[in-house]
Amino acid sequence: MGGCATKENKENKPADEADGKAAAMVDAATIEKLEAGFSKLQASDSKSLLKKYLTKEVFDALKNKKTSFGSTLLDCIQSGVENLDSGVGIYAPDAEAYSVFSDLFDPIIEDYHNGFKKTDKHPAKNWGDVETLGNLDPGSEFIVSTRVRCGRSLEGYPFNPCLTEAQYKEMEEKVSSTLSGLEGELKGTFFPLTGMSKETQQQLIDDHFLFKEGDRFLQAANACRFWPSGRGIYHNENKTFLVWCNEEDHLRIISMQMGGDLKQVYKRLVTAVNDIEKRIPFSHHDRLGFLTFCPTNLGTTVRASVHIKLPKLAADKAKLEEVASKYHLQVRGTRGEHTEAEGGVYDISNKRRMGLTEYDAVKEMYDGIAELIKIEKSL
Repeated sequence: MGGCATKENKENKPADEADGKAAAMVDAATIEKLEAGFSKLQASDSKSLLKKYLTKEVFDALKNKKTSFGSTLLDCIQSGVENLDSGVGIYAPDAEAYSVFSDLFDPIIEDYHNGFKKTDKHPAKNWGDVETLGNLDPGSEFIVSTRVRCGRSLEGYPFNPCLTEAQYKEMEEKVSSTLSGLEGELKGTFFPLTGMSKETQQQLIDDHFLFKEGDRFLQAANACRFWPSGRGIYHNENKTFLVWCNEEDHLRIISMQMGGDLKQVYKRLVTAVNDIEKRIPFSHHDRLGFLTFCPTNLGTTVRASVHIKLPKLAADKAKLEEVASKYHLQVRGTRGEHTEAEGGVYDISNKRRMGLTEYDAVKEMYDGIAELIKIEKSL
């Protein structure tokens, strides 16, 4: 399914010219698949944001449009059409898609990101003063581990569904040579997935570092082509800093360690992102902030989380959820979405990534966790 044009035959027209000249650009076979997909979605009882906002009017306005990378509406919606149980159901095949198909992306973004309207503008990047954060759990009674991550895309390259194998390899080369320049605590090794030995693979799985080939949602979005070409993992010697290359996004930059010292974890991430950014330009949008493949992960793209034991609060799930929602926190099971809390350990993270600064997103998590610990101690 899908049809990102290859680099050779793409027509480099600016996105805003797409209207008048677009009709001839989207081929009949793609239109046919689009019509079939739209009918299937309409007839389904899907609860996805895609179904909610892809009205007949929006569909007709967008079905003949194409980005300069050759992406069509089909590339955006095919995963949600194939997986009717999707929560969101849409991906951006390239950075331009957010503008070209904005009639569909904007209301979905507004719905998901708590009312971030098409007239709103994401604030400029601001990591804030890292020294104002601290260790949330100096006695190591509650917090098992702390992690802060963000996603980044390399400017000038489309996202997964439109990448050629040559581009995957080119990006991997750029990323690995950039990371090899990191110094001090961030210094480490890049492991390409291609040709990886079974021992290295097992070690990375044991460390919970290795990502597997994408799930069915990513598969249907055409995000896993040429696997494992161009994919790799970098980590420092202490295994507290890692970078995933070309998993779901071009880059996932992750800082983590055992215990509750959020200041240390955040500081490491900020240093790393600033260092990498000096060497590789990232895809950024005036209004939406940093762009990635999934519209749920825009703006700061920052997710700060802890694995935390709250046995008493766990017995009062309503109280836990009440505090969490006050601080815009997301409570998940130990292994992330759709899982249970194993041994009373929850994965709790900031929910908001858009319309606030990087520092504010992390500070919300910091304040919320401090409050949860205070309540747990008082019970």
